[in-house]
Amino acid sequence: MGNKDTSFPKIRSIRTGEKLFEFSKPVIMGILNLTPDSFYDGGKYQNEEQWVRQTRRMLEEGADIIDMGAVSTRPGANPVSPKLELKRLLPPLKELVAEFPETIFSIDTYHADVALQCVNAGARIINDISGGNFDKNMFSTIADLKVPYVLMHIHGTPENMQLHPLSENIVSVVRTFFEKKVAALQALGVEDIILDPGFGFGKTLESNYELLQNMANTRIGGLPLLAGISRKSMINKVLGTRPSEALNGTTILNTLALLGGANLLRVHDVKEAREAIDIVHFYQKAGRFHK
Repeated sequence: MGNKDTSFPKIRSIRTGEKLFEFSKPVIMGILNLTPDSFYDGGKYQNEEQWVRQTRRMLEEGADIIDMGAVSTRPGANPVSPKLELKRLLPPLKELVAEFPETIFSIDTYHADVALQCVNAGARIINDISGGNFDKNMFSTIADLKVPYVLMHIHGTPENMQLHPLSENIVSVVRTFFEKKVAALQALGVEDIILDPGFGFGKTLESNYELLQNMANTRIGGLPLLAGISRKSMINKVLGTRPSEALNGTTILNTLALLGGANLLRVHDVKEAREAIDIVHFYQKAGRFHK
């Protein structure tokens, strides 16, 4: 018992309303895409019956958070106006908040006004792929709203991020980005911050895997780390699969991310992610059973 156990670093908790995430066990963020053109499941959830059914399924399978997005951020995707984004988001958000009042809904947006209106409609987390780069008002809006914020690293924009992807010093680049952005947020009084290294967002295949191997080295101040790897090209380029065939590869990379320090998994497939978390959590505890 004299040796300090370093396999379970102290992670800062995140509060959203009355809910406190302490990350004693990793958390699942289930993806609900309301886009017509997302790379995997675009167009599948376009009416009330489909929104409700998929949300209920993810909750029953073990999702802790439902992350709703109405803008595709796949490589080459065109931007969408805040007006259209809200048209896609607000009706299902209001319906789902009424149907599942205890559920924590996150909004995947880089527009400050969309964040504001969705939080006013019942959302409780904002997930910004741009890390505040696409809307200068995002950080001050988050400070005013007092909601948790997912801070993601991106190089470029979805339109151009794979034209000149980062290939060198990726861990240092992401960590420096986090240091600068976290300091700016904290200066505004924002403390509930989740870090997302941004797998696939302006990185080469090799740099994505380097980042995966070194996730823990991007962590700032004990903040929780999110891994969003589900069915992405970093799987398909290695295996020669399509997104629809990438479930097994996703589970493998989610497992590696968990072993590397991820505290949240953002996934399309909740059941498989929950099983990965349960096994990895038990595996990590096993070495302490006989101490």
